[in-house]
Amino acid sequence: MHEGPSVPVDPGPPAPRRARARFGVVLVCAAVAVACAVGVVLLWRVFVETWAGQRVEDAALDGAAIGQGHLWRIASPLLDVVSVGFVAGGLLTAAAVALVRRRLSLAVQVAVLVGGANLTTRICKEWVFERPLLGVGADYGNTLPSGHTTAAGSVAAALLLVAPPRARPLVAVLGVGYTALTGISTLVGQWHRPSDVVAATLVVLGWTALVCGAMAARRGSTATATAALRRVDPADRSWVRTRRTALAMAVVGAASGVAAGALLARTWAYRAGTAGREGELLAYGGGVASVVAACSLTFALMLLLRHAAGSRDETPSASG
Repeated sequence: MHEGPSVPVDPGPPAPRRARARFGVVLVCAAVAVACAVGVVLLWRVFVETWAGQRVEDAALDGAAIGQGHLWRIASPLLDVVSVGFVAGGLLTAAAVALVRRRLSLAVQVAVLVGGANLTTRICKEWVFERPLLGVGADYGNTLPSGHTTAAGSVAAALLLVAPPRARPLVAVLGVGYTALTGISTLVGQWHRPSDVVAATLVVLGWTALVCGAMAARRGSTATATAALRRVDPADRSWVRTRRTALAMAVVGAASGVAAGALLARTWAYRAGTAGREGELLAYGGGVASVVAACSLTFALMLLLRHAAGSRDETPSASG
């Protein structure tokens, strides 16, 4: 009986190399999580514990009152959506997508992400961080990190984790937009200061990194194309879209970060004087730019971490 020519099957890299790649992803995820924790503490130390930091953010808070009437008509409905029911609904949706894709472990992981991020924000705000009275503005107590931004960002991150590879770039872009709009809306309503929102995005990124690290550390019977970035075929369409989307978000984040730094630096330089309308607008603009930068950069990182971590229980043909 004549048999046709056999098609060689790529067995993939040997087990030791796969283990090293998996360990590398775990280390990167752990480093990102630690950096996020350090970043939240630094934001609190600079903008909450010091008079200068409070003065700069108080100017941004006052600047939010300019044009607030028109902007609040847009911001208020957006903030009204964010609630306990919203978080529960978002989590159930993400879990349902994971179960439809037959990823029971992923459903558990997104529950850990959403629950962990929102609980961390609550604990930090209520019991870990305090806002000293330094004679700057009204005493609203500690508001870092922002609960609304954490809720919006954690639900968006959960959907990013459960989305199939082809859909992840779009989900990441939508997540940036929704989280940034929620964060900016809290500034418009004078509910939060810029550092509160930026700290919330770091909390979400930190928990996403932990979940992706756990995902990469999980041993599976088969290797996947997303076990390590270096193994992904550069011509793979999903990887190309992921790479381009992450790069675009990083560029937007970097540009916004430069703008935020320039505006806030000017406010910082004249913090001892009367801010005035122009100074308040500059501080407010810097705060908005910092929110856009934080959301863009964190979701770019989350997209790359999700792609790198992959899912350890998938077949080689179903990457991620």
